[in-house]
Order: sequence, then structure tokens, then C-alpha cells
Amino acid sequence: MSGLADRPENPVVGRPAVHESAALHVTGAAVYTDDLAARAHGVLTAWPVASTSAHARVTLDVGPAAAVPGVVRVLTADDVPGVNDAGVKHDEPLFPSEAMFHGHALAWVLGETPEAARLGAAAVVVSYESLPSLITVPEAIQAGSFQGKALTIERGDAASALSSSAVVLEGVSECGGQEHFSLETHAAFAVREPDGRYFVESSTQHPSETQEIVAHVLGVASSEVTVQCLRMGGGFGGKEMQPHGFAAIAALGAKLTGRPVRLRLTRAQDITMTGKRHPFHMSWRVGFDADGRLQALEATLTSDGGWSLDLSEPVLGRALCHVDNAYWIPNVRVHGRVAKTNKPSNTAFRGFGGPQGSFLIEDILGRAAPVLGLDPLELREKNFYRPGQSTHYGQPVKDAERISVIWNQLRAESDLDARLREVAQFNAAHPDRKRGLAMTPVKFGISFTFTSFNQAGALVIVYRDGSVLINHGGTEMGQGLHTKMLQVAATALGVELHQVRLAPTRTDKVPNTSATAASSSADLNGGAIKIACEEIRGRLAAVAGRLLGVDERDVRFSGGEVFALGGTGPRLTFAEVVAAAYLQRVQLFAAGYYRTEGLHWDADRQQGSPFKYFAYGCAATEVEVDGFTGAYRLRRVDIVHDAGDSLSPRLDLGQVEGGFVQGVGWLTLEELRWDDGDGPARGRLQTPSASTYKLPSLSEMPEEFHVRLFDDAREDGAVYGSKAVGEPPLLLAFSAREALRQAVGAFGPQRRSVELASPATPEAVFWAVEAARAADGHGAEPRQAEASVDGNGGKPRTAEASVDDSGTSETGLLTAGR
Repeated sequence: MSGLADRPENPVVGRPAVHESAALHVTGAAVYTDDLAARAHGVLTAWPVASTSAHARVTLDVGPAAAVPGVVRVLTADDVPGVNDAGVKHDEPLFPSEAMFHGHALAWVLGETPEAARLGAAAVVVSYESLPSLITVPEAIQAGSFQGKALTIERGDAASALSSSAVVLEGVSECGGQEHFSLETHAAFAVREPDGRYFVESSTQHPSETQEIVAHVLGVASSEVTVQCLRMGGGFGGKEMQPHGFAAIAALGAKLTGRPVRLRLTRAQDITMTGKRHPFHMSWRVGFDADGRLQALEATLTSDGGWSLDLSEPVLGRALCHVDNAYWIPNVRVHGRVAKTNKPSNTAFRGFGGPQGSFLIEDILGRAAPVLGLDPLELREKNFYRPGQSTHYGQPVKDAERISVIWNQLRAESDLDARLREVAQFNAAHPDRKRGLAMTPVKFGISFTFTSFNQAGALVIVYRDGSVLINHGGTEMGQGLHTKMLQVAATALGVELHQVRLAPTRTDKVPNTSATAASSSADLNGGAIKIACEEIRGRLAAVAGRLLGVDERDVRFSGGEVFALGGTGPRLTFAEVVAAAYLQRVQLFAAGYYRTEGLHWDADRQQGSPFKYFAYGCAATEVEVDGFTGAYRLRRVDIVHDAGDSLSPRLDLGQVEGGFVQGVGWLTLEELRWDDGDGPARGRLQTPSASTYKLPSLSEMPEEFHVRLFDDAREDGAVYGSKAVGEPPLLLAFSAREALRQAVGAFGPQRRSVELASPATPEAVFWAVEAARAADGHGAEPRQAEASVDGNGGKPRTAEASVDDSGTSETGLLTAGR
């Protein structure tokens, strides 16, 4: 059996394969969860009775719904035979007696048609006893409203290092949430089988957990529930935890009525009822030496968890692990906590807290560079990790030299230095339009931080005609996982890609699976598939050796042919060897199991090596800002990203491009607004559709977009030397935000720290430009704390950090000896 990273001659992995469902996607023939429901007969539709209060005790009168034509049943807490809870933390009642957010589903109506179900839900009478509500993170902080376990990671003595630092800054940074906006909304379809078992088709990234939740709601064993995920129309983390309750509602309806039940949220329901990327409020103090090298960081990160925990604790943990991004900080003390608010429970989103944690240090460096009198590129580069250094949680930074190598390659390839001079010339000649050009790195840890999730299984079946069927535990949401797994299987068996087919993900084929998340699914499921295929190939080699008259160790499989080492002599087809193996009673199927080695994590001490490896990359982005409106455009983006020895380069390039654009959306466009007033609509989402929530579109794409994968990047210990590519590229979008900061700064005086809201919408950029112009004497005085040195022997003086009413954080700057 070969090493996990070793590739044979003429491998199928590494080829630019077409997505396995591409033709189905572009022709509209791809089948999704609700399409299966549409093909069934006698299907009932489930519709939610949604709360119109952000926080209240509720009582329901469902009687009027029964009078609505076409209504079959109203599901309430009294109908649950098992546990009335849809979460793994037992804090998410499926049918609540207390509405915890505006849009919270209180009951579900089953109707013969969607219209009947909708009218039935509207007929349910809900009585509310209002309770105090918390909508914003500052409100929750002031009220002391937190949930889950607080976390702290420490290294060195941050307090002492801050007191001796040449320059100390402090302030508050905030980043907003983000709606997943998957093209396919949450959906489930449940059928009661003739033998009493339940089949649930669910748009879920975690079929095994969906299976467990459905089982405990129904009060049955997991073996009585089969969950399948054919494909998803997008997930981005939003379908890791939150599909479970919807699947349970459909299954409960099927149990009580004996009829199939479908549930598919409308777009407005999906945005209103489900969680987002966690917004973060971060207060911090940072110290630099006289040369601009980071000395210490103290920070408190508060995430908005919404009404229940969901995945907020591990999201917070990953955020704390990524506050360093690609930079060495010798003394660190970062504390994290999860706020409890009356909003939908926030959940996983591409990056899983990593982007929010890295946002902190990138925001600090962007704001600090002018104060330190350093070019932002120089400040970042001099603080990069070097070989031999470890993270603040104790993990050695493997391949740390790649950060500088990729940085230098991109700097040269993008002609960055010449373009910086051109930007300066443009800005000098244009008082009302300014350009900015910035480059930022990414270092992203790959693996589930909960070590037990780093395992996967696969079932590979070879039929007598030589065709191959693979089952694995990962789910397809458009990212190309299934395509990569087909390439892995074809490579391991030595056959052509067209000889391998992939079955839908099902819990009765591969059990106890981990979520398709953490960018680890190709590593985990690919490892399991490779192991299973190599087991089958080993058995076939013994058969082929007898047929070819050579030692089985000298048998080679490639391109659908089987031959002796050296390529001389007769050649057999793969199908011929399989047929012979069957006649010789050789097993033609195998189960593969893979677990990631070398991981350990002490959750109490928040120390260890939770990641198998780090993925690296750099992006350079140039923007132009209109000083009259704050509108901006991405003139050019250049990216070099480390995907290891790519399994499927075309797919990986697409993931890098898509991740970057989604990150730009989070940082510059996508603004979630909630009614935080005291009126009856308090807690209502004010951006519940594409008309009010701005998504990236073709007009926001870079005018020039250059992306390539880092060369010679084999990752030992990963399947065929590849690296994860789902989440890390999203963090490359920090370069766009920093370029906006540079452009805004060009409207004002030099050495002025620019504070930029996140998302940096055109409106936010406009006000930042106005503040810059005011500081240059062309407008009102900006609301910005001043850098100061008092007369107390050169010791730093504490300054208040505050947030103004435009959402822009203000920084108190403290200096000593500079």
C-alpha cells in the first residue's frame, strides 16, 4: 500500500476535470431535495407559524387553522413522541413555549398544498406576553448576557510586554455577520417506509447528525432513520447544524399522517429564520517595539451567538486560534465569550470563526501602520512567522517559509512596486478620486478543532463488468468534492474517470460521518476512499499476477489496463482482471476508514496541535474610490494560493476565486440590519431579501482577476499531497478592505490612522472619506481619539476606546518612547 501522499504514474488526480454535475447544473436537470418531493404522490407541505415578537411567552390557539380548507394537521409540542429539541446542546426546543427571536417557528401546519399550509399558519392565533429583548452585542455585553463556555488562550506575559512596548495602541474593532444565501434554501422530504422506518432526503452538510436529531425527536433508534443528501444548491456552513430541525418536522409529519411531507423555506423565511456568520465585537490592546515588530496582544472577542449555542463555541475557539493570521506575536492573551441575543442562532459559515479572528490582527495592522510611520507592506512582512516559531496555542508553524515565498512571488508577478508608484501619481493628480493598493497574507489551520471529527469512512464496490461505485460520507454542495473523490478512486484503482460512479451520500451506506465542513472533507473522505481502493487493488494484483505470470508486487494498474512492471508483455483490461477475480471468489468490495494522525488538543488549557497543516496564500488588490459617493471598484486582483499538490486544479481555482469574492461581500457589501428600536418591530430583520441585502454580482467582480496555485506544494500526510481549499481563500479578501483603507487615507493627511467600518459599504467609505478630509482641514472635525504622551515619565496613558453611531470604531492611541 502506497503512502498517503504518493502518486502513481499517470494519475487521474491533478487533471483539470469538469465538475461531475456541471452538465446537469447548466441544463437545469440537476435534482435537489424538493425536486424529489415534487415527483412523489400525496405529499403534504409544512409551513411555519412564525413569531412576530423578538422575545415573549406564547400561547397558541390552533383551532382556527383546522377550519382552513386543505389543512391536514397542525404540529405542536404535544405531538412529539421523543425529545422536543433540534440541537445537540439541548437548548433549541423544536416547538418553543417562549419565542426567542422575530421569525421563530412556534408550530408547523401541514397542508395539501403550499397555499393551504400558508393560510392555515396565518389562521393560528398567537398570544404574546412580551419579555425584555437584546438585539445588539453591546446590549448583551451591558446586560451580561452570555452563553456557553468562555475561552482564553495565553502565551508569555502580555501585560508585562505591553508595559515595556515602545508603542501601544488600543481600540475596538467590529465585523458584521453574513447571510449564506445559498441558491437552494433549507429543504427536507420525509417518507414513512412500509416497514415503519423513515427515509429523509435533506439538504444537509451533516447527514449523520440530521439522522440522530430526527431519531431522538421521533423517539426511535438511529437505525430506523435513513438520511440521504443527493446534492445541495450551496451550503457554506449554513447547512451543517440547522437542517436538523427542518428534517425532524418533516419526519414527524410523516409519522403522524402516514403521508410524505415536504418542507422548503421561501427565501424570506430562510433569511429570517436561520443563522448567519457570527458578528464579532473585539476590544484590544497591542504593543510594538521601536522597529514596528509586534510584542504583545491583549483582546476580548465577543461573538453574537443569537438565541442558542448551535456551533458558537467552536466558532469562537477557531477565531481565537486565528487572531495571529500569519504573524508572530510573542506575548498573547486573548479571551472569548459568546453573547446571547434575541436573534436567530448564528452558525457555521465558510471560515468558521477564522476570518473573524484574522480580521482583528489585519485591522490592527492597517490602523497601526500610519501611526508607526511604516508602509503597511513593510509592517506586515517584518512580522511574518519564520521557520521554527509556534502559534500562541503551541502548534509549530509547519512550512512557515511559504508565507514569505508566496508574498515575494506575488509581489513580483503583480508588478506591485511599480503599480504603487502609479497609484501615488494618480492620487496626486485627482483630488476627488483616489486609488489604493494593498497586499495581505493568509495562514489557515486545516482540521476540525474537535479531534474526534477527524475521521471518515467509504464503501467502494467493483462490479463484475469492471465498473466502480463509491460511497463516502461527504456531501456535495457545488464545491466539487464528489468530482475529487471520483478522481481519487480512479487514481487508486488505475482506471479511467468514466469507469467510476458516485452514489448519493446515505447514512445506511457510510455511518457515523463527520460534517462536510472545516475544509477537511477531501482529506478525510479521500483518505478513506484511497484505502478502500488500494485494498481491492491489492486483491486484484494477486489475480493479475497469476494471469500475467509475474509477482503480484510487479503488477501495475493504469488507464484501465493491468500489466507487468516495465510495460512489456501482455496487457489485460481492468474488467478482465475483475471477471477473473470473481470466478476465483475474490472479494470485490471494501470499506475504507481514515483518521487524521498527529492531532491533539487540550480544551481546558487551549493548547496543542489541532491542525494537520496550514494553508497559505497572498492577495494583492487595487481599488478606486469616488470621493463624492464612497462608491468603489476593484480594478485588479492578483492571488497566489497554496492548495498543495492539487487534486483537481480547475475546481481549486474556482474555489479560490469564489472564496475571495464571497469574502469581499462580507467585508465590503453585505450588511445585515436589524430593527433595534423600541417599537413593535424590534428584532425584525430589515434586510430579508436580495433587494435589501446586497450580494456580490458581476458588477463587483475585479476588472482584472489573476489567480494561480502555488507550485511544488506537496503536503506529506494528505491524500495525494493535496491541501484543503474551501475556506482559506475567503481571508484573501482582507486585501480589498486594506486597499480601501489606503484609498480613504489618501483623501486626508499622512500618518493618520484610518478607521473603516465592516462591512465597508459605499456609505461607510463615504463617511470615512469625509472624516479624512476633515482631518486635512477640508471639513468638520473628525471624531477620532488622538495619540498622546503624557508627562508621567513617558509612561503610556490609558485612552478610551469607543464606537461612534456610524459603526466606525475609534482608536485610542498610546505611545511611549516614539
